[in-house]
Amino acid sequence: MDSGAGGRARENDHRRVSSGERLNVYAEPGKLRTALARRGVRLTRQRRILLDIMDQAEEHLTADSILERAQKIDPRVHRVTVYRTLEMLKSHGLLDELDLLHIHGHRHYYESHGPRDHIHVACLRCGKVREVESELFEQLKRQVERDTGIGITVARVEIGGYCENCRPKAVAPRNTS
Repeated sequence: MDSGAGGRARENDHRRVSSGERLNVYAEPGKLRTALARRGVRLTRQRRILLDIMDQAEEHLTADSILERAQKIDPRVHRVTVYRTLEMLKSHGLLDELDLLHIHGHRHYYESHGPRDHIHVACLRCGKVREVESELFEQLKRQVERDTGIGITVARVEIGGYCENCRPKAVAPRNTS
């Protein structure tokens, strides 16, 4: 993939880096619906709307942003349905809840699992979040498994810093005394 006009992730060997969108958004359309159907979970119209929104999200969504998008499709979708669906997806291991270094206060963000774990890298000034998949990260997880004897099933890593645009603004004068 190329990070050209579409702003899509770029691919290089065994790593992918987003330009701001979620890496796995286009990986498997309908993945959440399919996974829940396999588990015998009843999918109401409102739940299907919520699952489609989360599957197709190009950015990390809050519960409020999920509700807002859902109500544009069906104004009868209630906040409680959003929270119950998020909890159900988390209990089935299909959704991650992230705080993304609390760069936007104490909001929590949600994303469906992709085929590989990835690292979230956030600009502490502007709040832009990029995602990185790397074979080196996969190697680190295997090393941790060997060292601890624990089979890793989920890995969440968040790294904060300053993007190219914000770095000059973030540099504070050094105190030389």
